[in-house]
Amino acid sequence: MALMYGKEKDENDAADQTTDPGFISFFHKLPKKSPETGTLRLFYRTGSDPYYAAYDADALFVAQHTFHTNSVIKYLGAGGRAGGLPSVTLKVAVAQTLLREVLTVKQLRVEIWEPEPGQGKKCSKFRLDKEASPGNLQAVEDLLFVNSDLLSAPIVMAIKLASAPAGTGSAKLKTVGIAFADTSVRQLGVADFVDNDLFSNTESLIIQLSVKEAIVPTGTTTGTTDRDIDLNKLKAVLDRCGVVVSERKPSEFTAKNIADDIPRLLKPTSASAASTADATMTISELSLPTAPSALSALIAYLSLTSDPSNHNSYTLRTHDLSQYMKLDASALRALNLTEAPGNAGTTTRNTTLLGLLNKCKTAQGTRLLGTWLKQPLVNLHEIRKRQNLVETFFEDTNTRRTLQDDYMKVMPDMHRLSKRFQKSVASLEDVVRVYQVVIKLPGMIEALEGVQTENKDHFALVEEVYLTSLREYDASLGKYGEMVEQTLDLEELDKHNYVIKPDYDPKLQELAEKLTNVRDGLDEEHRNVGRDLKLELDKKLHLENNQVHGYCLRVTKSDAKLITKKYIELGTTKSGVFFTTRRLKDLAEDCKEFSQSYTRTQSGLVKEVVNIACKRISSSVQSSAHRNRSFAHVSAHSIDVYVKPKVIEKGSGSLILVESRHPCLEVQDDISFISNDVEMIKDKSEFHIITGPNMGGKSTYIRQVGVIALMAQIGCYVPCTEAQVPIFDSILCRVGAGDSQLKGVSTFMAEMLETATILRVRAVNLLSVLLRVDETYFGDAIKSATKDSLIIIDELGRGTSTYDGFGLAWAISEHIASEIRAFCLFATHFHELTALDQQILHVKNLHVVAHVTSSGKKTQDRDITLLYKVEPGISDQSFGIHVAELANFPENVVKLAKRKADELEDFGTESKVSEAAMSPEVTEEGLQVMEEFLRKWSTSTSFSGGDDEDVVMADADDDPDTQLQELRNCMEELRPRIEKNRWLQSVLASF
Repeated sequence: MALMYGKEKDENDAADQTTDPGFISFFHKLPKKSPETGTLRLFYRTGSDPYYAAYDADALFVAQHTFHTNSVIKYLGAGGRAGGLPSVTLKVAVAQTLLREVLTVKQLRVEIWEPEPGQGKKCSKFRLDKEASPGNLQAVEDLLFVNSDLLSAPIVMAIKLASAPAGTGSAKLKTVGIAFADTSVRQLGVADFVDNDLFSNTESLIIQLSVKEAIVPTGTTTGTTDRDIDLNKLKAVLDRCGVVVSERKPSEFTAKNIADDIPRLLKPTSASAASTADATMTISELSLPTAPSALSALIAYLSLTSDPSNHNSYTLRTHDLSQYMKLDASALRALNLTEAPGNAGTTTRNTTLLGLLNKCKTAQGTRLLGTWLKQPLVNLHEIRKRQNLVETFFEDTNTRRTLQDDYMKVMPDMHRLSKRFQKSVASLEDVVRVYQVVIKLPGMIEALEGVQTENKDHFALVEEVYLTSLREYDASLGKYGEMVEQTLDLEELDKHNYVIKPDYDPKLQELAEKLTNVRDGLDEEHRNVGRDLKLELDKKLHLENNQVHGYCLRVTKSDAKLITKKYIELGTTKSGVFFTTRRLKDLAEDCKEFSQSYTRTQSGLVKEVVNIACKRISSSVQSSAHRNRSFAHVSAHSIDVYVKPKVIEKGSGSLILVESRHPCLEVQDDISFISNDVEMIKDKSEFHIITGPNMGGKSTYIRQVGVIALMAQIGCYVPCTEAQVPIFDSILCRVGAGDSQLKGVSTFMAEMLETATILRVRAVNLLSVLLRVDETYFGDAIKSATKDSLIIIDELGRGTSTYDGFGLAWAISEHIASEIRAFCLFATHFHELTALDQQILHVKNLHVVAHVTSSGKKTQDRDITLLYKVEPGISDQSFGIHVAELANFPENVVKLAKRKADELEDFGTESKVSEAAMSPEVTEEGLQVMEEFLRKWSTSTSFSGGDDEDVVMADADDDPDTQLQELRNCMEELRPRIEKNRWLQSVLASF
């Protein structure tokens, strides 16, 4: 036997695989995969021991990402040597794990090919059996989640762009129609809104819904039309959010058939008038201007109407962006909400907010928590409602633990179960899993009724949110439990056997009695042979149900000599000799016949039982799933040093955090976190500039403020001893500067794009911000940041030269502080930026404290201790070299850095001395020469402008060459005086 990467395979089969020219020819004729699609092809090989195989580039991918070695690669053709077709085989369980990772983490598409019917042992021709993508898992759901649950919803959306309606005030605005679907819970949604040319609202929607895949219209090959330019911008947003893009013909984005398709898909409660002629008039979502076209394309892409199980099963809702805080992709990364830094697709425990807070015991609870983190509330009433529920279970530890450990821990994924029943693919095991939920409901109700709280309003909230609905489910599902107990053999559940009671059906009872008699006969014959051969039963003489021979007897080779001619010898293997008797052979045939009849009879009864179960729970399972997963979240474990924040109305208060901490960082091993206070008072200190050394804690400080604000708005406790948080309509971040070199985006361009998202000015208009010109220079650009936003900026401007970087940092911070008036935390190494507090009263300077001890004359000859405390004031020193020493830079590098720093310091000192050496008389004389020069030039040409104008501008009709010649004449006339004045020389040198 040859080892086949985790499973045994017959050597002859292996030889057939490596020499089969038919399959190799077939494989090379398959349609080529587009590099942009990112598709993995797997081929299912049938037989006594089925397996999957990958070939060519897919084989290399599987070898590297699953087995982490190329040694598993074999070659078809070419005598099995390199140069043939690369091949890797996988056991079914390994393939399922690979598919789950490829679709849900790596965000790739999948094709599964199966042999065409009627082929023999050599499967040379295959047909495409299943296709799946990150947003459309329908074809492989049962394959992927056999032994695991779906922890994130597979949301797919379709996007239709249209011109903004007249009267919106800008040609740059777009109307965006969105349709999205979650096939795991059979839910459709639409959204219709006006967006800017950076698609900021679309980006927020993508984040809120956790979209995995987007359907967009194809563009032209030239890509030069306005529509194509918009599509390219949209694709850039989708790429930034990690969304897989699928292109479809523009003709699919029409609402021609949507009025007929939607009523067929929606539940009767959602389309109560579906049978009437004007049914579509009752579906308000179809009256939106653009979304119905996107919905039509989405339904066609998912082929929803072609599956009868989808009919009357879906719900439809409108998603309102304004109900939730807006987040963009940059904020998602900066705050580590759901993905760890550098580990896309992972939710490592304690390195992300989702990993930290996820104490949910059910898959639906985890999915809901992920949704809540990306959809922080902006409605104060709803926030306080969640807070009160969390407070109730936070304070009642016993009830929380009882519910978590005794009830929620055993809850299955009710959404998946509901869908299996609706698709009529449920099994007896699914019936039992629902039954296990039903028998737990009375205990859950009792635990909730006994919740300990002194606040009557809190208990009333528990009654409203949980108890009322759970009692309804308990009453409606009571008969379901009785049905299961009457039909299923519950004693067999301990053996993981899901069978129907024999007495449920007379024919089944008769077959069960026959099987019992036959098995008794088998045991009796086993004992008779043991007495005849004088062999101990089950040690020397074994009764086995062999795959080849059926029921037979087996002895070891050493005992084979005892077998006489009156016994029938069947065969010999390494494990021993197989034989039988005439009576045993007859009993074995009877047992096989009765077993097959029993299986066929029970199979029909199973369908009957499942259908009855489906009718009894069709309306209850889905609803209880929602309540259960919500409950799993609000009863989640909280760290006892967290406090319930005081959340106040938007725009009406200040942000105050006492002894705040970063929730993820403080739980890391070997870290003793230093807490810090935050006080941002509206109209007094709403803009903070934070300076200080690298690694001093600036980035952690500003990030933790954003994380705490978000936690407060999802209704969670926060890591402070006291907290007051106003409701923010958005959190916008520009944190960290990393090149996206594979995409051709530099550090500077990346941070400019992110900052443009905050300011909502086009990148080409950033110069206008720098020069602080009038607001009209922004044209039709829209600012997404408002006075109710929280802006977090870290090290803006370090991707370009020092002068340009400082200019941009100053201009952007001044614009935010004076024009937008949002809460802003601005960490920077440009110490000159701290002078902004002299111009704008509500700008305050903070610095991270570093303890410095001198050990020499030079500035760099100091020892530094980082204290990680944030205090008022300015950090007027740079500690870059010292931090490099802390990071164990090579000694020669540190020495060179010190020497160059000394040279620059000396150079700066000489410049200051030289500047100081200029007397006021020299400066005054230079100003007079400059004024005279400007006066002569202005009077020598034709100018226009009234006395009241601050700036005199040249007449448009003047010849530029004439003006230039007059300028040169004036310069020549005053050149001797200019060359003699040192101040003028320094001014000219600066240009």
